[in-house]
Amino acid sequence: MKNYTLLPALASALVLGLLTMAPAQAQPGTGGPAPGTPPAAVPLDGGASLLLASGVAFGLKKLRDRRRARQ
Repeated sequence: MKNYTLLPALASALVLGLLTMAPAQAQPGTGGPAPGTPPAAVPLDGGASLLLASGVAFGLKKLRDRRRARQ
């Protein structure tokens, strides 16, 4: 009976592997900057600051909830 459960698992793993390997091999090999060029500047503006602010707000909410639960 164990062979019947092993066969679908192996078949699905094979299909999943083939589906993920094909797009990875189709990428062109001529990308990226030329050697010696300075790296591109990455702007850290609205998105990163909003993410940081929401993380701080969530942490404060959790601390407030924990203090209320102790009382």
